Amino acid sequence: MKFGIIKERKNPPDRRVVFSPEKLQEFKEKYPKATIKVESSDIRVFSDAAYKAGGLEVTENMSDCDVLFGVKEVPIDALIPNKKYFFFSHTIKKQPYNRQLLKAILDKNIELFDHETIVKENGLRLIGFGRYAGIVGVYNGFRAIGKSKETFNLPKAETLENQQELISELNKINIENIKILLTGNGKVAYGAKEMLDAMKIKEVSVNDYVTKTFNEPVYCLADVLDYNKRKDGKIIDNFDFYDHPEQYESNFMQFAKVTDFFIAGHFYGNGAPYLFTREDAKSVDFKIKFVADISCDVDGPVASTLRASTIADPFYGYNPQTELEVDFKDKNAIVVMAVDNLPCELPQDASEGFGEMFLQNVIPAFFNDDKDGVLERAKMTENGKLTARFSYLQDYLDGKE
Repeated sequence: MKFGIIKERKNPPDRRVVFSPEKLQEFKEKYPKATIKVESSDIRVFSDAAYKAGGLEVTENMSDCDVLFGVKEVPIDALIPNKKYFFFSHTIKKQPYNRQLLKAILDKNIELFDHETIVKENGLRLIGFGRYAGIVGVYNGFRAIGKSKETFNLPKAETLENQQELISELNKINIENIKILLTGNGKVAYGAKEMLDAMKIKEVSVNDYVTKTFNEPVYCLADVLDYNKRKDGKIIDNFDFYDHPEQYESNFMQFAKVTDFFIAGHFYGNGAPYLFTREDAKSVDFKIKFVADISCDVDGPVASTLRASTIADPFYGYNPQTELEVDFKDKNAIVVMAVDNLPCELPQDASEGFGEMFLQNVIPAFFNDDKDGVLERAKMTENGKLTARFSYLQDYLDGKE
């Protein structure tokens, strides 16, 4: 079987790649029958020369490959018919801007495996860049605090080489006595937690966080049942919340009353209560002044996230009284960092980590008859049609949704 690493063609350019040269060498050693080619690229974080030095073929022509691995959406005119493709298609939530891409994939008889659909039997993701979003999101959140207060000036994350350099820069700054709330229980939240721990910021319990004052910076890691409660007062478990979100209401204000800096690292499911609304943010009890919205659900559960921001222009202000965007240095603003492609700022670390997960969780399926069903679950299209698991996208394809 021939595998190909394709060039990223989406704008703005993305320097990440599914496999680093080192991981591709490991791939070849584990599966010597596999043929691997790398499409030449002048933007990738690892140079063509680095792949060649690892004994890998670098070429302009990928047409003889059976399976093609990329990161972001492949432009329609670059899709090669009758291939298996792996990339983030951004279609599984019926994103309107990629409807034509999914149609073209069907028209070209391509088997699409979206990275987001590569899951265990229980639905948990096997691969992703979430940890790196958490790492960069925390860094950018502190950078926003320094820039808005003009107290310190961290360099842009994209100018630094790896996580250790980000940590080194954060440890040069003085953090005043603030309370930091981090939400989530997945890879994003734990990537963020790595950074707070590396800064030696003290972690405290939910109860201590909402009831006590401290004379040092502290943070609290809150899960869904900490900031949501059942309307009938029962306490069950996370799965009850995931299965019956309509039975719950937000209990986030207990945190908003005492929080200075909110890091949103949670996954927000449809039908779940908003963490805080625009009305909540108007309250005199609402104390949050800085939001690093790594989850970045626009106009949703975090009211101050009016739009996604960009790596080039990562911060904006939200005036809770007018509900409008303002300059992030405005004294009445909640300062918002809502970059939606954070791992792009740490392309080397993100690519190395992604390749490790891919080699461990996906590649074996090509050589063991997919005994764990990884490929079967992930496959979105086959023979010019949606697979049964993704048939819910038919109305979206037909333009009815």
